[in-house]
Amino acid sequence: MSRRRKPNLGAHAPSQRQLRAGELVRHALVEILAREEFRDPVLQNVAITIGEVRSSPDLRHANVFCSALGKTGKAEMEEIANALNRASSFLRGRLGREIEMKFTPQLHFIADLSYDDAAEMSAVFRRAEVARDLDTENESDED
Repeated sequence: MSRRRKPNLGAHAPSQRQLRAGELVRHALVEILAREEFRDPVLQNVAITIGEVRSSPDLRHANVFCSALGKTGKAEMEEIANALNRASSFLRGRLGREIEMKFTPQLHFIADLSYDDAAEMSAVFRRAEVARDLDTENESDED
């Protein structure tokens, strides 16, 4: 008797193990970035926020979504992510001392533009013509 397979709906949701490892790496990276000084001028005097860490199923690779406070341009964010990628071997060494995992994951930094996207959406909703349309929709829903 053959078993039915679930249809492949794209990427699988991360396992509990991946989520736990991602949070462990995120917390350790936040501490490392707060106390370390970098020689790269792009990373000096910049407050970096780590929004999310996504671990691969084997926990050997991690995508780190980062953003810099006060930097709003996509080009600036990409430049900071590239600078962090250049410093990833240094950060991986520090991370290996901070966490207890069988393997210290290779870090791949990606500019996190979701905060900018959310700010743009908020600005759109605050515009007068959009607010007026939203108010008329709410009034018609109440009827």
